[in-house]
Amino acid sequence: MTATLTDDEVGKTVVDAEGKELGIVAKVENGRASVDPNPSIAEQLLASLGVEGEDDEDYVVTEDMLDSVGEEIVLRGNL
Repeated sequence: MTATLTDDEVGKTVVDAEGKELGIVAKVENGRASVDPNPSIAEQLLASLGVEGEDDEDYVVTEDMLDSVGEEIVLRGNL
């Protein structure tokens, strides 16, 4: 079963299979998350409040790249 991405994931930390922090979810749209690899404190605060936003340095994570979604989003190890 594939994990799904919803607006509830905005502000969550994204980590790789080894637990290395890769950034935070800035926006979710159509099963794709925009992940900010270097969020400012203001961006982290806004994301924690559920305010979506994205910028040029964000990268995209799709549902087929996910291992699990919980307190943090964990990517599969074989990407």
